[in-house]
Amino acid sequence: MTSPEQNFAQLGLILPPAPKPLGVYMPSLVVGNFLYLSGHGTVTQDGSLIIGRIGEDLDIEQGKLAARQVGLAMLATIKESIGSLDKVKRVIKVLGMVNCVSSFERHPYVMNGCSELFAAVWGKEMGIGVRSAVGMGSLPDNIPVEIEGLFELH
Repeated sequence: MTSPEQNFAQLGLILPPAPKPLGVYMPSLVVGNFLYLSGHGTVTQDGSLIIGRIGEDLDIEQGKLAARQVGLAMLATIKESIGSLDKVKRVIKVLGMVNCVSSFERHPYVMNGCSELFAAVWGKEMGIGVRSAVGMGSLPDNIPVEIEGLFELH
């Protein structure tokens, strides 16, 4: 059986730098055996952001890739805050906010970019938790997706 760290390595993806707070909040907080992550954005490997509104600047597939990139930023924060993806027992909940035009209705599809990544890292049983996906009229810096999460620790 492979570990989450091994699963991530097999994906061949590269983590971006863990995002630093741009306001008065903590990017992560451990309470008991739970890890809470604040909303994360589309931080890329060079620290820049994916920008744009889905349905206007980006199509649905670009939105899904942006959600995966947010998931990678979340993994970077997990590693920075607790040291290893192996310390996470399971994904409990993710909340995805999608910056999109008002007629866009496929928020859950966009969020699959993050959910599929987490399922690949922790497996389907432990990597898929409960989820909400909602549309927003705007997000900070015009990022296409912001996601927050709750994880159970070993």
